[in-house]
Amino acid sequence: MNPVTDRDGGTAHGSDFLQLRADDVPADGKADWLARQVRQAITDSRLTVGSRLPATRLLAAELRVSRGVVTEAYRKLAEDGHVEGRRRGGTVVVAAPPPPLPSRTEQHVSTGPFTNSPDSRAFDALRAADARIDLTPGRPDLSAFPRTAWLRAERAVLAELSSADLGYGDPRGAPRLRRAVADWLARSRGIAVDSDGILIVAGIAQALTLLHPVLRADGITAVAVEEPGSLGTRQHLAHGGLSTPPVPVDAHGPDVTALRATGAPAVLLTPAHQFPTGVVTSGERRRELLRWAADGGLILEDDYDAEHRYDRPPVPALRSLLSDRLCYMGSVSKLLAPALRTGWLLPPRRHLEALTDAKRFTDLGSAVLPQLVLARLMETGQLERHLRLLRARHVRRRDAVIAAVREHLPGAAVHGAAAGLHLTVTYTPDVPDIELAAAALALGVKCHPLSWHRQLPGRPGLVLGYAADPPGTLTEGVALLGKALRTLA
Repeated sequence: MNPVTDRDGGTAHGSDFLQLRADDVPADGKADWLARQVRQAITDSRLTVGSRLPATRLLAAELRVSRGVVTEAYRKLAEDGHVEGRRRGGTVVVAAPPPPLPSRTEQHVSTGPFTNSPDSRAFDALRAADARIDLTPGRPDLSAFPRTAWLRAERAVLAELSSADLGYGDPRGAPRLRRAVADWLARSRGIAVDSDGILIVAGIAQALTLLHPVLRADGITAVAVEEPGSLGTRQHLAHGGLSTPPVPVDAHGPDVTALRATGAPAVLLTPAHQFPTGVVTSGERRRELLRWAADGGLILEDDYDAEHRYDRPPVPALRSLLSDRLCYMGSVSKLLAPALRTGWLLPPRRHLEALTDAKRFTDLGSAVLPQLVLARLMETGQLERHLRLLRARHVRRRDAVIAAVREHLPGAAVHGAAAGLHLTVTYTPDVPDIELAAAALALGVKCHPLSWHRQLPGRPGLVLGYAADPPGTLTEGVALLGKALRTLA
């Protein structure tokens, strides 16, 4: 049969597409059958990323089915994250399922990148490790990046950009983005801030780097951290010459009595969605923290993924209650992409000038063009629309992980599922989580052992990211974790 040209000028191959035949279409489950055929073609590379699927009306005519059958099959593939509708660009393959697990006559389990005392290279080693399924936390769904909206905003920005705008700018960041961030934080985090009090930085990592010398100049040599708490953040503070005494976190948040006992003049917290437990700091604990700050303490608030919430009402940032003793940090790394390297820092007024100087002498300010594009996305509501899309997708993926944990890790407890891009699982068998993570990697699954994020002994567990993969992949990954646990137990 000759190829058919669709209305957008592309070529749709009709029944030549994947050699599908109308006679092979089953009487029942037509949409599931077609989705399986396309998914298998993506898996075995007959359809590569970037391939465009035939228009629904053309493929329906060639297979002699209703257009609704093809539309439903494409919808199933889109929910799994394999294809994406691009309006006049058609339906395009955007991601492939993981390849099948190779058969092994003998499984050899080594610790690989996992050690009981991970150093600064541990994350690099884990990222470089070969695996079919990646459940490491902190990975947003990069296939959902709003390319069309970003390109449209970039064209609009370039059209109105003056020549002077391409020169050296304010080291604090483009005024337009600082105003847009101020409006965004007021709407989404309850923070009232003037744009002059905002510094645009290359993510929370740079915010911490700028803070290191400023804190030391203020006589601060220790920053208490949550226990358990982010290994990466702890390593960052240590690299800056700051000690990190642990403060236990319970079901209500950080133990403020234990914080006082450390004697540390500063503390780094994730109060809206504690990493990795997912605990939300309660109202009473917030009041205790405010009293601790009023006695001279400094709070560093890492609001790393607070916009991703599902089953609970919004929780205002601590910065909405306190400004002169709190340094607030946020970014678009979990909302858009880490590669943008764009975030914001809201310091106490007394530190603003020193931090502005630190930013100036570090890089003379962040790149202006992406700042202006992001500002436009915020101003036009595109960023909020993108967030709504992500929330719906994340709920389906989170629910798939929870269901798989119940099936494949009986007796395990799930923590922190109401928000964020990860959840933490603690389990009953007395199996060290370092060994479990290593065994999982041998089966082709990456994740974080909970003990990586501890300074003190505690119950073993795993920290599992779920934002970046479709439900089927997540279910398979958890099933392999269950297999690894049964093998070790």
